[in-house]
Amino acid sequence: MAIDEDEERPKAPKPRLTPPVLDPLGVAELRAYIAELRAEIARVEAEIARKERHRTSADTIFRRP
Repeated sequence: MAIDEDEERPKAPKPRLTPPVLDPLGVAELRAYIAELRAEIARVEAEIARKERHRTSADTIFRRP
């Protein structure tokens, strides 16, 4: 049985965000878009920090080196 070449290659993950077309946007709209992206980055970084604190607490409780 022949193996299809496409089956051997790992599939690329789907992008989480669909980037908008930037050409029709004005400068103010682009700045607003950047502000939205920065807010999303801050939200994700806060979640990472929360999870790292949780992990540190768990490691302390279970004495993980």
